[in-house]
Amino acid sequence: MLHDIATIRRTETRSISPENPDGARGGGGRATDGTGAESARDLGPGWKVSPSVDVAPGATYDLARITGPGRITHLWITTHTDHWRTLVLRATWDDADEPAVEVPYGDFFCSGWGRFAQVSSQVVAANPNGGFNSYWPMPFRRNAHLTLENTSTVPARVYFQVTYELGDVGDDAAYLHAQWRRSNPLPDGETHVLLEGVEGRGHYAGTYLAWGANAPGWWGEGEIKFWIDDDTDHPTICGTGTEDYFGGAWNFDVPGQGYTAFSTPYLGMPQVIRPDGLYDSQQRFGMYRWHLADPITFRTGLPRVDIQALGWRSGGRYLPLHDDIASTAFFYLDRPTAARPPAPTHDAMEVHLGSGAAPRAS
Repeated sequence: MLHDIATIRRTETRSISPENPDGARGGGGRATDGTGAESARDLGPGWKVSPSVDVAPGATYDLARITGPGRITHLWITTHTDHWRTLVLRATWDDADEPAVEVPYGDFFCSGWGRFAQVSSQVVAANPNGGFNSYWPMPFRRNAHLTLENTSTVPARVYFQVTYELGDVGDDAAYLHAQWRRSNPLPDGETHVLLEGVEGRGHYAGTYLAWGANAPGWWGEGEIKFWIDDDTDHPTICGTGTEDYFGGAWNFDVPGQGYTAFSTPYLGMPQVIRPDGLYDSQQRFGMYRWHLADPITFRTGLPRVDIQALGWRSGGRYLPLHDDIASTAFFYLDRPTAARPPAPTHDAMEVHLGSGAAPRAS
């Protein structure tokens, strides 16, 4: 897309933040009250009076309400790591009855384990220390509505900026969808489902997995499969192994280093959490694969996308595993709603951060 930067755009750029909550032209820097009012008491309006918002326990905060047509081009956001798996990010397009994006805050930014790891990809960047950036294009025709729900029992202070452009998005512009599912643990003999029952025309655009190994040995022998359009008994696309799908090979094992983290524009395993010998007892991994140069297109729908969890048992036989797998599936669709799983709940999202015998109170 580099060539586009030299093209005159027929759009208008706007930005929503706590200092300009409706993105109005000339509306920034006018706040007289906010989380920074005390610090700015000697300086007054225009001096960081409202840099953030507090989302109350159980509350849902409107990050952005935008009247279109237009396209969200960048989302920057940050909050304390304690909230990465207690906040739910949602996006609803064109007055739809249901959100198209409904994902735990951290997982949307490839950070599902509540700990920082550098992510340096084309559409998601997680930078020190918890500066989350999304460059997923998010077009809409009539309006866009972004929210954050706080499912915990403590308030969450959030800093954010939503940048967007107003102007025609074209007839071929599709809506971004993102869905989260977790198998914890994966039931015996089953596969982990990433998507199911999606109808319409579009393309699959990316996968993030927060994978917790619940058994010793190698865990990534399983295949990912895509059932496309009229596929029923067998999928059109069948991968060769979990690490292969995420662009690695041979167990992500660099001799002498073991599991080796990496982050590239289109794919990576940026996070490797190793056991500490006490409460942080399991190996955990964060992996992404963006289908930007190789989108998986479909004409009538995606009946199913799933992945196996396989290790090894004696005699060179595969061992079905019961791992903790949380997936975020990104896809573009010709309509603003799709079949989706139940909304993430506090207990379904919860991860143990390893600082004590039980998860922190939240």
